Amino acid sequence: MLDILKQGFSNAKLKLQGKAHISENVIDQACADIKTSLLEADVQLDVVRKFLARVKEKALGEIVNVSIRHNDQKIRITPHDHFIKICQDELEGLMGPADSKLYIDEVKPSIIMAVGLQGSGKTTTCGKLAKFLTAEGKKVLLVAADTSRPAAREQLKILGAQINVPVFTDDRPDPVSIAQDSVRYAQEHGMDVIIIDTAGRVTIDEALMHELSRIEKAIHPQETLLVCDAMIGQESVTTARAFAEKISLSGFIVTKLDGDTRGGAALSIKEVTGKPIKFIGMGEALSGLEEFRPEGLASRILGFGDIVSLVKDFEKAVDTKTAEEEAKKLLRGEFSLNDFLTQVKMIKSMGPLQDIFEKMPFMGSLPQGAVLDDGELVKVEALINSMTHAEREHPSMITGKRLERIAKGAGRKTYDVQELLRKYFMMKKMLGGLSPGIGGKLKGFKQFRRLQKMSGFNFDGMMEEMNHMNIPKPEVPSLSEEEKRKLRNKKKRDKKKKRK
Repeated sequence: MLDILKQGFSNAKLKLQGKAHISENVIDQACADIKTSLLEADVQLDVVRKFLARVKEKALGEIVNVSIRHNDQKIRITPHDHFIKICQDELEGLMGPADSKLYIDEVKPSIIMAVGLQGSGKTTTCGKLAKFLTAEGKKVLLVAADTSRPAAREQLKILGAQINVPVFTDDRPDPVSIAQDSVRYAQEHGMDVIIIDTAGRVTIDEALMHELSRIEKAIHPQETLLVCDAMIGQESVTTARAFAEKISLSGFIVTKLDGDTRGGAALSIKEVTGKPIKFIGMGEALSGLEEFRPEGLASRILGFGDIVSLVKDFEKAVDTKTAEEEAKKLLRGEFSLNDFLTQVKMIKSMGPLQDIFEKMPFMGSLPQGAVLDDGELVKVEALINSMTHAEREHPSMITGKRLERIAKGAGRKTYDVQELLRKYFMMKKMLGGLSPGIGGKLKGFKQFRRLQKMSGFNFDGMMEEMNHMNIPKPEVPSLSEEEKRKLRNKKKRDKKKKRK
């Protein structure tokens, strides 16, 4: 996501690294890289100028302390750290302050009206939003009020069936009557939230705005959200301004941020309209909707990932009890290909690999042109499903004709099976060597911690933050005496096998 933006800030960081003192000339060079990337990502020119002016003013006008104190700890910082922290603060300020809360609990049923141009992903976003609210325990009703596009109604029905959410439809051509009747239907059936999918156009016209205004006056929605396509670049900002002038927008949902390098328009919308970005959409999967967090997006742009979003994704994908049982098996050295398959399925449910990778702290960006292929996960799943139960539990027995049979069953080559086994044994060895201090050796980890402490964020207290998000704290698994005895015996048997 936003690869061009990340590349620009990465180039700026490289120019500043190792500098004991940062002169105005060095800052100008760094700002030039950032300016180029912002403009190439289609951030509005006026927004770019104001952003860089604030960064430069702070970078030259503030005294840099070589160390600061945080929680009685002394942290050494560099001018490089200081500049990146200024960029992070200004990026967050540009996109925030965030207000991702939906004000929908004041009345029942609460009404969300989704508006936007054709092709922005509005109907799919309605489905994503319905899934998001259903996961929060809301009874949701989807309403097909787009009478200008015949396929919109059928598309919404399909999306509703996928997430088990009812869809209100009507053959009448008047969207205002459909919206009003849907409210009465929701009241009769005890619905909490109504999401109304309205009509769009290829371009903004008076007829569309008049129709949306009529619907708004008839049903008085608690939230009117404009669905903006990040791929159309500056046009999305023009669209946002036009809609904001005609109807009472409460915020935006920016879609397709993973689909194009021009997604920098997301950095302009809040600055230009003054309305908050509530959600960002990623991919076509109905789970691909995130509450917008400017600090998370700023952190990703700077190459530090977004651990809070990653934890939320993990919470949705993983059952706590299952995770504890898996951890116990790891401690006993019993990580089989069945467990490997479980991990693959869990990763698939968390979303595209590219997005997961970007949220990982300290990982940085992929090399230019490199792509994480989700098809590899499908291949791994097919290969493991082609194995017998015994082969999954004891992968070392997979040789000779077994290799050929597994490859044939999965429609792959023998090499693919061998490559899977190589990765499995490498992962098993890596898991056995993990230690709490491993993070300190990862690239970018020390700078990440310095910047977070400069922001007042306690990395070591992250479990408290997880509790605040109602994420159950995982229990540290302990082995019984019998399990310890079996583990010791297994290690002895393994040593004997190696000697033989």
